[in-house]
Amino acid sequence: MMDMTFTGNQKMTTPEREIVLPDDLGSPQVKLVYLALLAKTEATATELQQLLKLSKLTLLPILTSLVAKDLVRRTEGSYAIQ
Repeated sequence: MMDMTFTGNQKMTTPEREIVLPDDLGSPQVKLVYLALLAKTEATATELQQLLKLSKLTLLPILTSLVAKDLVRRTEGSYAIQ
């Protein structure tokens, strides 16, 4: 499991790298989905749903908003970080 240290509102440090979250992510759930995609690089909605324990009714609008903000791209059958 990855050991993470939060160093501010939008910044997180892991043993491997520093992660800076975009300012316009909004809710904790959106940040969680974004971080999960950063960790996995690419995942289907079902994989994210199982990993994060979010309903698809919650997850799909989050993924749609991340795609609209050009932070995530939709690939054939999955989502990936831009």
